[in-house]
Amino acid sequence: MTTQEPVVMIDDKEIKVSDLTNQQQYLHSQILDLTNKKKRIQFELDQVNASLSVFQNAFIESAKEQADAVLETETKTIEN
Repeated sequence: MTTQEPVVMIDDKEIKVSDLTNQQQYLHSQILDLTNKKKRIQFELDQVNASLSVFQNAFIESAKEQADAVLETETKTIEN
């Protein structure tokens, strides 16, 4: 079984990574690494946003419950 050599597409042309200059290979490696980091960061951001939403909703519900309790106490005080 042979493994296929990595290639890059430039202007619709396939170029083997091994045919790139050292600088181009370095830049290609940077691009790959940064692309992977961007995907990981986006993945983590999706988790943070979902968790943030849960905490915000819990806070709002808690505040509503407290506000309802305060209003109920004030209503009872006014009635008496």
